[in-house]
Amino acid sequence: MDEVASGEIGDQIKAQIIEKAQIRPIAHFARGPRNLTLNRAIAHPDELNGLKMRVPNVPLFVDTWKALGANPGPMAFSEVFTSLQNGTIESQENPLVLIRSASFYEVQSHVNMTEHVRSWIYLTIAESTWNKLSADDQAAVMEAAARAQAYERGLFNDTIAADRAFLEEKGMTFVEVDGAAFQAAAKDAVLMNVNDEIKPIVEGLFAE
Repeated sequence: MDEVASGEIGDQIKAQIIEKAQIRPIAHFARGPRNLTLNRAIAHPDELNGLKMRVPNVPLFVDTWKALGANPGPMAFSEVFTSLQNGTIESQENPLVLIRSASFYEVQSHVNMTEHVRSWIYLTIAESTWNKLSADDQAAVMEAAARAQAYERGLFNDTIAADRAFLEEKGMTFVEVDGAAFQAAAKDAVLMNVNDEIKPIVEGLFAE
């Protein structure tokens, strides 16, 4: 993720944000990867077997989990805990921080480390403000942004570790999965949900 955000693809994204929104990204902060929870271990997509699961109402999510072999359905987040509790659904997927804050550990026993979504958010400055700064001040802002990015990453890593420790203390089992198998099974569905402009970029990421 850092290679993408800090590399050529990230530069293209930042250029488009500046052009279209007149806002300049100056640092990126990681968001927690999404993981699959349920009451058994899932190490390979072949083991999903029509798993009834909640996903956000996003076509990419629905299509990808169908391709992986699950039976996904959109549902409001506020309904997920009760639906897991009464068996309407068997599973859900979210970052560890939400698994913890929503108390899913009370109704789910396993965190399967699919890490199937990774994303980031930007620290930004208005382009109009940026253009008023001297070259020295612009350099100072970018140095401060780099420090902020490094500091945030330390906090992020501490939070991920703390959330995992908390969930393990609550009895959840963490399961390593066959990431390559999940990626291969998801590829066609992912490509189907991206537009033609960025499809070559996504295909290149799969090739890596």
